[in-house]
Amino acid sequence: MADASGNGMAEAPADDDGNGATAADAEDSSPLITLESEPSGYSTDYTSSTTANAPSSRNLFRPLSKNRHWKNLAGLATAFMVTFTAYGSLQNLQSSLNYDNGLGLVSLSVTYGCLTVSCLIAPVIIRSLGTKWTVALSLVCYMFYTAANFYPEFYTLIPTAALLGFAAGPLWAAQGTYLTTLAISLADVVNDVPETVINQFNGIFFMFFHSSQIWGNLLSSVIFSVNTTRERYLNQTDLWKCGVNGTGTEGMNYDDPGDKKTYLLLTFYLFFGLLGAAIAAVFMDRIRANFVRLPETKYLANHLLEVVRLMKTPYISLLIPLMIYSGFEQAYMAGDFTKSFVSCTIGIRRVGYVMIVYGATNAISSFIIGRVEVHIGRKLIFTAGGFVNLLVILWMLLWRAKEGVNQGYQLYLMAVGWGFADAVWTTQILSILGVLMPQSQEAAFANYRFWHAIGSLVSFSASNSVLVLYKLFTLLGLLVISMILYYIVECVIRREGM
Repeated sequence: MADASGNGMAEAPADDDGNGATAADAEDSSPLITLESEPSGYSTDYTSSTTANAPSSRNLFRPLSKNRHWKNLAGLATAFMVTFTAYGSLQNLQSSLNYDNGLGLVSLSVTYGCLTVSCLIAPVIIRSLGTKWTVALSLVCYMFYTAANFYPEFYTLIPTAALLGFAAGPLWAAQGTYLTTLAISLADVVNDVPETVINQFNGIFFMFFHSSQIWGNLLSSVIFSVNTTRERYLNQTDLWKCGVNGTGTEGMNYDDPGDKKTYLLLTFYLFFGLLGAAIAAVFMDRIRANFVRLPETKYLANHLLEVVRLMKTPYISLLIPLMIYSGFEQAYMAGDFTKSFVSCTIGIRRVGYVMIVYGATNAISSFIIGRVEVHIGRKLIFTAGGFVNLLVILWMLLWRAKEGVNQGYQLYLMAVGWGFADAVWTTQILSILGVLMPQSQEAAFANYRFWHAIGSLVSFSASNSVLVLYKLFTLLGLLVISMILYYIVECVIRREGM
């Protein structure tokens, strides 16, 4: 989860030619999307930064061609897909592959702990580097974590996990800003409603992004399945430690793939990491984002104030539980479901296949949601996602592994339901933030990634000590609270005629 920020921006230092410029301005010396003068009287108070009082995008952008918009979206989506083909699959395997002393899950906890901090300073990074180079350089940091897995020790994984976390906050804030800026600009070009284009762009982006689960997990499953011996037989006593009773690595039906296979897989992942960063650097154009500016934005305190101030707005504060839930449920799927339901019962080499189904469902659902939202409305999509997620949680609570019974198909069906629900959360939360906060995009997306990271941090931190049963009850309660508060937000939006 800023190129510039300030209503009446402080004077920038002069460049070599004596012209006032910032680093982001230098990046955008020949921008494809430019900001014109801000309309007079526009408030920098985030409590009023909504589509109700936001200036038309026609007053803010000099639009580029339609094809260039789509080219930039394709570059952004492909870069993320390729990079997370490596990282997403590696994250799914951490609880099973690096299970000694809980190292894999500890490293993920460190990542999301650092991400909470980096989200708060994301506007500073984006302002200095611009959205394009924030994305490209942040993706490079993912490669170091992959490289550390060649020799997984606390002194290799933990520092690189921290680096990844500090890069992830600016990365996702820049991604949301870049995508929403493109969408609003394209809406100008084709004379469409910005919300419609934002939904379409989010749907397409997350279709690419979630498809990374397919390619990365397919690769790991194929490599780990070559010349693999059968997993050890589990009796009912062992199986009792799976599912809702799972914690740590007890009852793990684990067949070590061996160093040779692991190194081969990591080599592919390193290549994908490098390729993703290169795609972002080559195929994404440098654009300038649209957001409210604060005086003296060169100071870190002003950027932090920008993010914190937005937390206090009614819309953001009511959506915070949903943002936390989104991070919690994704971390649960990657850390607990793969370990306690899949690896524990049918083996580590089948983790990839189950997560392929999860990723494929997520990708297809993201694309469809982006297309149908304009016809059926956001509330119906949120309701469907909440209902399906609720059913799967209840199913997991009641499910028990049984000796001599093939229950693998049930795990695949759980992955389908969870994949659809996650597609709803990832596309619609970002979409509603882009619509409600068009003039404060970086702060809005930094807020989302901050609370999302809080949810992931709590989930990963508890994976080695808390029963899955308690985590599912936590998810259930948080989901119900989140949906109630979301409906309140929709009522407020309707009342204000937005």
